[in-house]
Amino acid sequence: MPSSARGEGRRRATRLRNIELLLLLLAAAVCLGGHVAAGLALTDRVPPGLAAHGAGLGALALAAHLAVRRCAPYADPLILPLAVLLTGFGLVLLDRLDFSYKLAHAAKGDWQKIPAAPSQLTWTVIAVAAAVVLLVAVRHHRVFQRYVYLLMTGALILLAAPAFFPGDVYGAKRWIIIGGMSFQPDEFVKVAITIFFAGYLTTYGDVLALAGRRVWGLTLPRGRHVGPVLTVWVVSLLVLVFERDLGTSLIFFGVFVVMLYTATERTGWMVIGLLLAVGGALVVATLEPHVHGRIEAWLHPLDYYLPHHDKSLVSDQPAEALFSLGTGGLTGTGLGVGHPWQIGFAGRSDFIITTVGEELGLTGVTAVLLLYALLVQRGLRTAVGLTDPFGKLLATGLSAALALQVFVVVGGVSGLIPLTGKALPFLAAGGSSLLANWLMTALLVKLSDSAGRTALEPA
Repeated sequence: MPSSARGEGRRRATRLRNIELLLLLLAAAVCLGGHVAAGLALTDRVPPGLAAHGAGLGALALAAHLAVRRCAPYADPLILPLAVLLTGFGLVLLDRLDFSYKLAHAAKGDWQKIPAAPSQLTWTVIAVAAAVVLLVAVRHHRVFQRYVYLLMTGALILLAAPAFFPGDVYGAKRWIIIGGMSFQPDEFVKVAITIFFAGYLTTYGDVLALAGRRVWGLTLPRGRHVGPVLTVWVVSLLVLVFERDLGTSLIFFGVFVVMLYTATERTGWMVIGLLLAVGGALVVATLEPHVHGRIEAWLHPLDYYLPHHDKSLVSDQPAEALFSLGTGGLTGTGLGVGHPWQIGFAGRSDFIITTVGEELGLTGVTAVLLLYALLVQRGLRTAVGLTDPFGKLLATGLSAALALQVFVVVGGVSGLIPLTGKALPFLAAGGSSLLANWLMTALLVKLSDSAGRTALEPA
């Protein structure tokens, strides 16, 4: 490669990193502005410790930026700022909710008054540190292709583990609880299983794409090639039956079907995937009481307020979420002015989007969804720019996993689909979710670095 072309590529990479730094500063400023606005609305004064909070958020963002500048200089300049903005905004929402929970539950003395923001801040430090370690330790994304079957084995063990631990949490068995510690393995399984799918389809994608027969104008795969889809379908059903985890099943199966279509470009796989998804959902909804209850609550959210109702089938949360979103209107009541904490514990999990809807209105919800959409778009743009099949499929799968998780959470809260109980990426409280999503962000940064290097330093 001529030295002049290499030098121009490096100069353009430096400009990308400078753009990223400016966007990180903007993200930190927006988060601090939200923290100040919520504090003024709740207490009529600037929140104490604002300088320390800003310095801490800035230090984390700077550490991640320096790691990207050193280890992924050609990476997309939007991925990291989007993750920082969503994480910082989630801390603003949790701190705002903590204030109201503390007042509302002070006399009751229950766990609701325990603040969630400090724990989330600790997990933010851990998650960013883990992302930095991944950026430094992994020289190229293709290193994961060597360990796809090992990752798959570990993922299946983790996925099955919650079924053997006693107790349900919010109706589902998706947590591993040891002593006073708990974590949600399906969040990490989501990343590991996507890596496995990418490796498997890189090896066998041509076989799945070339063989088949025409039925009603569609090229359907042969029976012996449907095995992988049936296997993932069975695994998804087992997760639904034994762990009562609707969201995880939808995400796993959806990611595989998207990646399968990307690898083969055959509509027949999509048709088979949709038929299996609908059939499995109907069977489990009929046989599993917890899933059936969530569907009943979705179909009849206001039945909770009838004089006589079955509390095992009907929850007040879907109705309260609709009331909260409806209260916000177009522009919302103002950050810190609404009453989203009345939804209860769910206000700090999948229902945290109702805080955005009530206090920032439809405008705020649209802005948050656009941030997610932009992050997904950058991941898909990375997939287009990569030249190796494994990288293309991995970037596509990670982007699809993020998009599907946002869809099942926001769709469930808004009444579009039944509730799933999954955590909204980056925003909702939960160390497992935050750590897994930051690891996914680091992978996307590494993938985009390979794509950017190809574009800016052509051979």
